[in-house]
Amino acid sequence: MKIQELRSRFPQLKESVYGKPLVYLDNAATSMRLDAVVDKWEQMSLKFNSNLHRAVHAMASKATEEYESARLATADFLNCSEKEIVFTSGATDSLNLLAFSLGESAFFEEGDEILICEGEHHSDIVPWQMLANHKSLLIKVLPINANGEIALSQLPELIGKRTKLCCVAHVSNVLGIINPVAEIARICHEKGCLLSVDGAQAVQHLKVDVRSLDCDFYSFSAHKMFAAPGVGVLYGKLGLLERLQPYQGGGEMIESVSWKGTSYAGVPHRFEAGTRNISSVPAIKPALAFLNDLFLDKEIIDYQENIIKYLLQELNSVPGLHLYGVPSDPSRKIPLFSFTVDGVHHEDLALVMDKMGIALRSGQMCAEPLMDRFGVSGMLRASFAPYNSMEEAEYFTASLKKAISMLK
Repeated sequence: MKIQELRSRFPQLKESVYGKPLVYLDNAATSMRLDAVVDKWEQMSLKFNSNLHRAVHAMASKATEEYESARLATADFLNCSEKEIVFTSGATDSLNLLAFSLGESAFFEEGDEILICEGEHHSDIVPWQMLANHKSLLIKVLPINANGEIALSQLPELIGKRTKLCCVAHVSNVLGIINPVAEIARICHEKGCLLSVDGAQAVQHLKVDVRSLDCDFYSFSAHKMFAAPGVGVLYGKLGLLERLQPYQGGGEMIESVSWKGTSYAGVPHRFEAGTRNISSVPAIKPALAFLNDLFLDKEIIDYQENIIKYLLQELNSVPGLHLYGVPSDPSRKIPLFSFTVDGVHHEDLALVMDKMGIALRSGQMCAEPLMDRFGVSGMLRASFAPYNSMEEAEYFTASLKKAISMLK
C-alpha cells in the first residue's frame, strides 16, 4: 500500500507507452514531477508572478518571500546557512559558476593542479578543463578500480603541494556507487586542498549533511529530485563564497553602480544576477519536504534495499551481461544499474525495451572518459526512484532477458 500511495503522487506514472503501462527507469536523467511541486509552480505562475527583490508592492513581496523561503528550506535540507545557498539553473550551471569564480578570485596560479575523479560526468570535467586552459593549470585524474570504486589509497599521493582542488561525485551517474566523501574531504583538507562534490545523483537517495561531509562546495539539480527543471543549487562554505568573484553581472547582484565602478552585494545574492526562476525555485520546497519524509520512512527504505538486492542478483545471473559499479559493500549502492551485453548493442536493446514500455538510458551518459576506462562505446542504464515498484523491477528483468534473446 505504501508504494501505491507514493506512486499516486506522480501523475506521469499513470501514462502508457505503445499501449503498455509506463515503466520509467530513467530517473538519473530526470525524475518524475511530484504533484505538490506542480501545484506550487502553478500557484507561483498564476497567482504570485512578479519579479524578485525589487518592487515594494504586494505581489513582488510575496514572490520574494516564496523564493527566499525556498532558500531557507534548502539550507535546512543540507544543514547549512541560507547565506551558503546559491540558486542556479542546474548542477552544470553550479559547476560552471564555481569554476569561473574560483578562476577569477586568485585561488589558482599558473602551474597549479586540479584533481578530478575518473568517474565524473562531463559537467564536472569540461568546466575545469576550460579553466585549466585559461589559467595554464594541470588536470590530474583520480582513478577508479575495476568495481567502480575510487582508488582511495592513491588519493594522498596524488594531492601534491600545487593541487588546489579535488572534484568528485557523491554518486556516479553511471556506476551508482556512494563515494566516501567525508573521508575524501579529510584527506584533501590535511593536504591543503579544497573539495567540490557533484551531488546530482545523491540528494534524491541520501540524507546529505554538508557539515558532516565537510566538503567545501556541493552542487545538485532540482529536476533530478522530483522538482522543476531550470533550478540548481550551489552550496559553498561561507568564508569561501565571500572570497569568490561574481560569475555574471546585472541587476540585483550589486551594492552600488557608478561610472567609476561597481561594488557587489553580499553572498549569496552577488551570484544571482538578473531575473531568477520565479516560479520553479519555490517549487523545490515541497520536493525537499517530500524527501525528508522519505528518509525517515523505514518501510520505503527497506523496500528500496530489497529492489537493489533483487536486481544485483538477477542482472549478475544473465549470461553475457557485464554490470558496472558493484561495490564491495552493497550498502554503498543506489538503485542505478549500468551494463553491457555481449553481442548486443546498447541502443538496440534500449529501443526494444522501449517498445515494451520501459524507459532506459543508452549511450555514453555524459561520461565518455569512464566509457574509455571500461573499454566500451556505451552502456544501458536502468535508474530507479523510490516510486518504482518491485513489480516493475521484475518486469524489467523479464523483459531484458526477452529482448536479449530477440537480438542475439
